Parts: sequence; structure tokens; C-alpha cells
Amino acid sequence: MSNKTLSIKNMVCPRCIRVIREELDKLGHTVEEIRLGEVTLKSEPGDLAPIAKALQSQGFALLEAPNARLVNEIKIYIQELVRSGNLAEQSFTLSTLLADHFAKSYGQLSGLFSQSENQTLEHYFIAQKIEQAKEWLAYEEMTLSEMAYQLGYNTVAHLSHQFRKTTGFSPSEFRKLKSHHRKTLSEL
Repeated sequence: MSNKTLSIKNMVCPRCIRVIREELDKLGHTVEEIRLGEVTLKSEPGDLAPIAKALQSQGFALLEAPNARLVNEIKIYIQELVRSGNLAEQSFTLSTLLADHFAKSYGQLSGLFSQSENQTLEHYFIAQKIEQAKEWLAYEEMTLSEMAYQLGYNTVAHLSHQFRKTTGFSPSEFRKLKSHHRKTLSEL
């Protein structure tokens, strides 16, 4: 039998990789390769319903439609871009990065994403950056200036403005909160 690659929604971290590997092992499938958003099995799984049910029980979803897979790949790409902390190093716009990476026009990617997710790519990108800033603020990992730089903002004021607009709090007010109101990546 031939290999089968599955696209999986909400797979965003190394822990997700471990959980999915365990679920597939329980079902008797041998994983050839696994990475964020994608699993390649050594053989064709046949009926996908048990896999879909096992994944759903763990908060994941099996993606079968090509457009759903592409939207998931876009989300993972943006998440990895933000988590890398290298946005300051980027001399390109999000639209250029996405168009180059996916070899499709930004208009095509943006339209597909907006239709699927009911938000624009830009809003999703900003939400990811704000969630990263929340994490850094909660753990007091860096100054606002360092955060602004790592997240690709030209000024602390720009980061602070977007942070307040998104959360209702200034970064310093958020840092003082006992409960940090963070969202899971699937909620963004």
C-alpha cells in the first residue's frame, strides 16, 4: 500500500505532535513522518472515520478539502513566523511572505482565508502577535521595547495601541492582572 498524508487542524505545538502520534498508535497506524499540521502514515489508513473521531476527542480535526488544508497551512505558517521572534528581521510585508511561501497571489490566499475563518489574514496575524505579547507579559520575559522589536512593530506605541485595541488593556495593565486571559490558538 502507498503512504497517506493527513492534514490536521489545531495541531500547533510539540505536545500536539506527541498526542496525535499516541492516538494513531492506539488505532494501529504507523507514522512515517509527523510535523505541525500534517502526518504521513506508512500505509493507506482505509476508513478515516476512526481517525477523525480519535482526533476530535483530543481537540483536533481531520482536514480533507484542499482549501481547508491550505488555510490550516497558512495558520501554521503565521504561528511559526510569530513564535520565531524574527519579525524584526523581516524586510517583507506579510502579503509578500505569504505569496512567496505558498506560490499563490496574496489576493487568492486572503480571499480563501477570510471566507473560511470569517476574519482577514491581517487580523489573524495581529491576533497571533498580541497572544505572543500576552505570553511574554505574563512571564515577564522581556521589556515592551524588546517585544515591539521582536514582533516587527516600529514603535512601542504601535504595539501598545494594537494591544489595547485587541484586549482592552494597555500592556502594563495586562501585566498587573492576576488572570491573563490568554486564548488557545484554535480560538484565534
